[in-house]
Amino acid sequence: MIRSMTGYGRQEDIAGGRGIIVEIKSVNHRYFELSSRITRGYGFLEERLKPYLQERISRGKVDVYVSIETLEDTDVQVLVNHSLAAGYVNALRELAEKYNLPDDVTASSLARYSDIFTIHKAPEDEDAVWEAVRPAAEKAVDSLLAMREAEGARMKQDVLSRAEKIIELVGKIEERSPQTVEEYRSKLQQRLEEMLAGAVTDEQRILTETAIFADKVAVAEETVRLRSHFDQLRTMLESEGPVGRKLDFLVQEMNREANTIGSKAVDAQIAYLVVDIKAEIEKIREQIQNIE
Repeated sequence: MIRSMTGYGRQEDIAGGRGIIVEIKSVNHRYFELSSRITRGYGFLEERLKPYLQERISRGKVDVYVSIETLEDTDVQVLVNHSLAAGYVNALRELAEKYNLPDDVTASSLARYSDIFTIHKAPEDEDAVWEAVRPAAEKAVDSLLAMREAEGARMKQDVLSRAEKIIELVGKIEERSPQTVEEYRSKLQQRLEEMLAGAVTDEQRILTETAIFADKVAVAEETVRLRSHFDQLRTMLESEGPVGRKLDFLVQEMNREANTIGSKAVDAQIAYLVVDIKAEIEKIREQIQNIE
């Protein structure tokens, strides 16, 4: 299954007394790279998320956002700093006495001084938090992969259509190449006849020069290898698992064969065909840059 490296997935869940949001997006990258933003106090989740995501995503720059909101706090204690509270009480009464004010110090009035209180929360059970987050992460990854697969299917069809076009162009080169040799032989014989003013031409010389030319411009080996490369391309596109790196190498080989054909071309028609082939190979290369 061909997958793009571009995708997005999001899931909201309520689990373990927590409201959980997981968002995952990915773009193309040479390797797997994870970047995360996680609610403060839950940073330990990155160590759980990374290996989990790597099992399902082999390549791409992956950004993960995890939001956790506690809906039920059962293990929270509010502690009072009695020394500080007593200091506030004494200070307030001193003010009341000195300035002849009502002594109306109450618990409610002291509650305005938040530094009297300390909120103590029991440490999170990391395993329990992960078990609550994992289902949301799984659904978000499923959505992301579905998008990557849909995009991958479109890319596959585009690459295959361009491959068919290139094979068609290769066929035209294979058809045209022998003609260029025959045209060269005819022109060579004509020039010799003109130079010799009707005298008997040296057929052996013509055959030798034609053979040298034919060897120089022969592209059969390159076209055979190009066809082989495209057979491999189709096989890779039908295979399971990540093939992006292999495809990248294969396209480099295709381009090398096209360049060799171009360097041998002394015929304008073949040169134009090579230009078209290289243009299509470049478009394939651009596509596979985003294949996982």
